[in-house]
Amino acid sequence: MAVNATYLSHRSGPQRPIEGPDAIRVVIVDDNELFLGGLGMLLELEDDIAVIGTAGNGSAAAGLVAATAPDVVLMDVRMPNRSGIETCQTIKDAAPSSRIIMLTASDEEADVLEAVKSGASGYLLKDSSIDEVASAVRLVAEGRELISPSMATKLLNEFKQVALADRRAAPIPELSPRELDVLRLVAQGLNSREIGKQLFISENTVKNHVRNTLEKLRLHSRLDAVMYAIRERWPGFPSEGSA
Repeated sequence: MAVNATYLSHRSGPQRPIEGPDAIRVVIVDDNELFLGGLGMLLELEDDIAVIGTAGNGSAAAGLVAATAPDVVLMDVRMPNRSGIETCQTIKDAAPSSRIIMLTASDEEADVLEAVKSGASGYLLKDSSIDEVASAVRLVAEGRELISPSMATKLLNEFKQVALADRRAAPIPELSPRELDVLRLVAQGLNSREIGKQLFISENTVKNHVRNTLEKLRLHSRLDAVMYAIRERWPGFPSEGSA
């Protein structure tokens, strides 16, 4: 991510107060001080985003998030002493309402999968533009999940290889037909409101179906559930024959 040198100043701990009741409260975690400070200053230029704190490692991040309960955490995957993936589950336990986006230079499929398993709601590469990062923060704060397009393509290719190695479809757990309908629409990128309109049910009903599905599958997020369905080759989800 290109960061203007004007913004390369780092401030640890809590920062400026939230501006307005609807501002998205963000904590940034990265061991690169220049990147950390630069990203924080750029995000603070967004009218609807408030950077309330920064941390340089996973241990500090866990304590900061527990104390501030931000809406969104932007965190690197690979940091010394304690990785972002290891920290992710700790944060989810300490502040369940906080949503995590892994912002990293790592494009390894294994890192994406481990991040999702640990409860991350998004995965972006550091070559993303500041507009893309800000947009990701907004989407995740709304309850959506995302992966950068390049990583999504790599993951689908990985799932194709798994499917080719074992063409037997795994049995679907005891999900109701409606829960499966909702999950298929989640896989198409629709949010709860859009799904509700398409299925003629309320947005709250959609969220209940998603919550029940995650409980039955013992998973953390919508993205995790979609990946599970793709990997297990459930009918109606992308497969090795998909574009």
